Amino acid sequence: MTYIEFLFDIEKDLRNIWDTVNNPIKYGHDFSRNIPPSLLNVSRGKTFEESKSELNKINSKFYKSSIIKFFVKVLNDSWSNIEGEYIKRLEKITAKPFAFEKISAFITTIQRCPYNVGENSFMVYCFSNVFDIMRASGHEIFHLHFHKHYWHEVEKELGNQKTHELKEALTVLLNLEFRDLWFAEDKGYEIHKELREFIRAEWNKDKNFDILINKCMKKMKGGSK
Repeated sequence: MTYIEFLFDIEKDLRNIWDTVNNPIKYGHDFSRNIPPSLLNVSRGKTFEESKSELNKINSKFYKSSIIKFFVKVLNDSWSNIEGEYIKRLEKITAKPFAFEKISAFITTIQRCPYNVGENSFMVYCFSNVFDIMRASGHEIFHLHFHKHYWHEVEKELGNQKTHELKEALTVLLNLEFRDLWFAEDKGYEIHKELREFIRAEWNKDKNFDILINKCMKKMKGGSK
């Protein structure tokens, strides 16, 4: 049994495009910068229902391509080869069980790849290479795992925004403990660079995830290192 399934869903891609055009800024990064003007023009300032038909028409050649099903198969085959080891390491590092029966990974035609806690799903950019998509998948699954086991308690201490910042910064651990699974670097956001460096240094001192979380919360609340 594999826990992660890669899928293609036109509706989800269209909604991601629309949402990115109308809500482009996240962690100081404008995700709409690389979206073609044609997609921007038909969706900016409009509802999804007003935009959907035109967005679909613009992307219709891609959506009808026979290559998509083969690409999805490549992703599923590639992930199945590393999933067991990834989950084993994730559970060992965090000392928490992998508590998902199934996670859906939807490919998207734009570079913004959100995750959805309620659906246990995330998105991956279809024009990345397979190695980076494997890395991105590990990144998003790490987020979902954090939400499952840590989010509630951390949010009580840090609030919503800082908890999101910590969740993003913690993915620097992918470079330290998982990189040989996909040989691609998890770069993170520039705004989290200092916190990621702090996490890297503290993890190398004591590879205990709970202790690391507490150190991060203390730092983010303004306490001493």
